[in-house]
Amino acid sequence: MANRLAAETSPYLQQHADNPVDWWPWGDEAFAEARRSDRPVLLSIGYSACHWCHVMAHESFENPEIAALMNELFVNVKVDREERPDVDSIYMQAVQAMTGRGGWPMTMFLTPRGVPYFGGTYFPPEDRHGMRGFPHVLRAAAQAYRTQQDDVARVGEQLRQALTPPRLRAGEEPLDAALVAQAVAALVEMTDRRHGGFGGAPKFPHAAALDLMLRHHAITGDGAALDAALVTLDSMARGGIYDHAGGGFHRYSVDAQWAVPHFEKMLYDNAQLAPVYLHAHQLTGDARWRRVCEETLDYVAREMRLPGGGFASTQDADSEGEEGRFFVWTPEQLTAVLGEEDGALAARVFGVTAAGNFEHGATVLSLPYPVEQVAQALGVDAAELQQRLDGIRARLYAAREQRVHPGRDDKVITAWNALMLAAFAEAGAALDRDDYVAVARDCAQFLLDNLRGDGGVLLRTWKDGRAKITGFLEDAAFLTDALLTLYAATGESQWFSEAQRLAGDMLERFHDPVAGFYDTALDAEPLLVRPKTLDDNAVPAGQSIAAVALLRLHALTGEERWRRATEATVAPLAQAVARSALGLGNLAWALQMLTGTMREVAVSGDRNTDGTQALVRTVQHGFDPLRVLAWGDPDAVPLLQDRPAVDGRAAAYVCRDFTCERPVTTPEELAALLAARD
Repeated sequence: MANRLAAETSPYLQQHADNPVDWWPWGDEAFAEARRSDRPVLLSIGYSACHWCHVMAHESFENPEIAALMNELFVNVKVDREERPDVDSIYMQAVQAMTGRGGWPMTMFLTPRGVPYFGGTYFPPEDRHGMRGFPHVLRAAAQAYRTQQDDVARVGEQLRQALTPPRLRAGEEPLDAALVAQAVAALVEMTDRRHGGFGGAPKFPHAAALDLMLRHHAITGDGAALDAALVTLDSMARGGIYDHAGGGFHRYSVDAQWAVPHFEKMLYDNAQLAPVYLHAHQLTGDARWRRVCEETLDYVAREMRLPGGGFASTQDADSEGEEGRFFVWTPEQLTAVLGEEDGALAARVFGVTAAGNFEHGATVLSLPYPVEQVAQALGVDAAELQQRLDGIRARLYAAREQRVHPGRDDKVITAWNALMLAAFAEAGAALDRDDYVAVARDCAQFLLDNLRGDGGVLLRTWKDGRAKITGFLEDAAFLTDALLTLYAATGESQWFSEAQRLAGDMLERFHDPVAGFYDTALDAEPLLVRPKTLDDNAVPAGQSIAAVALLRLHALTGEERWRRATEATVAPLAQAVARSALGLGNLAWALQMLTGTMREVAVSGDRNTDGTQALVRTVQHGFDPLRVLAWGDPDAVPLLQDRPAVDGRAAAYVCRDFTCERPVTTPEELAALLAARD
């Protein structure tokens, strides 16, 4: 019989609906049952694309004997971390404090009041490789609760205090752009010059850090920052972390060379990486960076977009019970699809060998050598070789489509969708891809139509027509920022108006009057503590993106409340930016905006005329992280007010801190103004 999870919308929770474990979803009912029966809570947190979550499920949660032991000793609660980042954040900090490590599946033991007292991550079904088996852990945790109440209470109180967010206050030192320069210098120093990235295996993309280096170069001309970023972008684009048959990025690389990925594909990774490659293209003019950006967005539009305009959350790493099986190739498989000649070429170009670099002698496609270098070795024209490879990749993709696909988690998460709609909007405007802008517009409308509850309160997740869970700071902040990006791409004022409304709601419901923002709203479900995420993790810290979005609003409106909220968010952590560049990349971006001179560009004129469009495209095609653009309805956006067209012609006003140059009416004049530095 199905357990209580059968009524949930999360695909991850539904994966466990037929377990013999008597699972409860997170909620008051589960903890009330724990108090009634005086049993501790076993909290299991994971997500649908998590390989080791699947392993533990098969080994333990589907095992009738282990399930019976769980049901006897505990009230068992299953959480999808993607639905409940607040719960995940609190208890992940707890398990890291207890064990020094974290990850998923997360397995925590709580008192009936939700206080953690013991935990870990993956546990095998029996003693193995120095790890205690799960049945032993279950008995020990239950016995500790029954017989060591004083110790349980002491550990719980220590953890509660450790988990309480610090009270931040602004430092005495003034905000200084030199702190950003120090952060970037640290990132340059940390960069692996041979393979790209930061540190050793496993290697994560760290999109915010890469973008920070590009932004710093755009503002200062720092060549070392650009060079270091491009080393990593090149290594990732040629490595196995990038899907050379279908486009898009896998989660991370298990090695230091980006050769073998953890194969799950997350919406948020691709949403953050596509703009980084776009910015690299805008700064260098190199077409290969544009290619990666477009292939990534094309993959998302093709495989992750849902009817109605939203995006699915993840694609699994596993298919047919094996991790990576869908994505890897052998020489024989290449020959079967491509024939002898093209098969041999594909094997050479993509590094496919008989020995392989993955399980069962298979190989993850990569580009061990740049296409230009291969063309030189073969004595052929690089452009012709690239064209031939494009045909080969298309045939490999078509053949791969016949394989059993990995599962897809098709719940819509507001924050992750917002990141992706921003990527489509920015790339669409910069690359003259109206199809991308249309994708962004559809996603925005889907979120605004389907992810709002009573009183217009933003919600977290949607699946099969059901939206639920009060949205978190990251949902509100990411969507506010994304709608401003969509407004800049389209000149359609409704997106600006919605962003303003969301920003006001964010200040009212999430803002800490002392400093920064909480992750949860005032009216959200109370938890063990009210979390406040300071650093970027797999997704940016909500308060960092809130700070960026509010600064953009300030530049478009002149309203000081937006800037004051940003200063109160950034100031307490400004000194930490220089010391923790990898974790505070997005906050460094906000600091960069606070300490730099923002340029407000207002283009007046009918949104649909050629003259207006030519001026707007001049702005959109360039990359300037200290710039905002207003165009469209002059009555909707304060920056456009009192800045009319000139003699019936569309005009562009370039302003610094709301003091404007004389208006210009030609793209050439505007380009010259935009190119001038302070």
